[in-house]
Amino acid sequence: MKKNVHVTPKGENWQVKTANSSKAYRIVDTQKEAIQIAKNVAINNQSELLIHRQNGQIRAKDSYGNDTFPPKG
Repeated sequence: MKKNVHVTPKGENWQVKTANSSKAYRIVDTQKEAIQIAKNVAINNQSELLIHRQNGQIRAKDSYGNDTFPPKG
């Protein structure tokens, strides 16, 4: 089963976590750095990347797995 990868706030820092994981994969200073790390993890795992805002709300999603609705053209 492919686990989604999340970029979420952790205090003043940002963490990269996989779905249902109790521990962070990495904790870094900036959201930008966390997104780069999470993107690589999502590509390697062929999974979804979900980027959260400071308030926890999802602000962006990217799919790096088998997309059931690939773009046309």
